[in-house]
This record gives sequence, structure tokens and C-alpha cells, in this order.
Amino acid sequence: MDWHIKTFHELTNDDLYALMKLRVDIFVVEQDCPYPELDGYDQQAVHYFSKIDHDIAANVRILPRNTKFAEPSIGRVAVAEKFRGHGYGREIMQKAIDYIANQWHEREIKIEAQEHLKQFYSELGFRQNSEPYLDDGIPHIDMIWKRN
Repeated sequence: MDWHIKTFHELTNDDLYALMKLRVDIFVVEQDCPYPELDGYDQQAVHYFSKIDHDIAANVRILPRNTKFAEPSIGRVAVAEKFRGHGYGREIMQKAIDYIANQWHEREIKIEAQEHLKQFYSELGFRQNSEPYLDDGIPHIDMIWKRN
């Protein structure tokens, strides 16, 4: 497994296409949720992803503070279906948290989590800080991670 951290402008055309395809395959097709995947934040993001052979296995999008939220955030957390069940989601989330804390020296991270994944994110140190709400028809909660 190879790990990559790239800004939007550092992504190759092939990497950008593969990241977009993975996200659409999961968030639009698999979850049967038509929504605007291309939301204007990718250009400001750091894209952290892993490849196994030439396939993207896992991906997150990291946004700096004062982009989508006052806090830096992690979103578009995706693990390709054929690579699920190996802990790659947990691994990439921990790497994203470490990146934000150590490279950007941030003390808080905000996420919008699908409500059914609350336990997963709680195990990574995130705490719920909103009531459940619908986002594109899927129950979500806001969660915050704070450095000790």
C-alpha cells in the first residue's frame, strides 16, 4: 500500500479521476443519494489517499480552517468496496488526524458524520456536538476532535 498526500494542483489527471470515481461510486451510486459531489472544496483541500497496486483503496479530503468550517475538517471518507474489512478507514482517518495536528498544528477538527458511524468516529476521539440532522436525506451529526 502506498500513501499519498497531494493538493488539488498536485493530483495527476488519473488520480483526480480515480478519486472522483470512488466518491461517486460510494456516495451517489451505492448510497443511492443524488447530490452535488463536485462542491467547490476540492481545490482548497489536501487529498490523502492510499493505493494498492494502481487502485485507490481509501481516501479522505482535508480542508483547512475557515474553508467549510471555522475548524479544519475531514470529509469524503471513502474506502473502495473491494478493500473494506481491512481497517483502512480507521488507518486513513488516524493519518488525517495526525496530519492536521502535526503539520498544521491544529487543536480541533470538525466532521459531519453519518449518524450510523458515530461509534467508529468516537473510537478515534471525536465527540458528537449537534443533534441529528438530514443531509441529502441521510441522518448526520456534527462531531469534534480536540487535542488533549
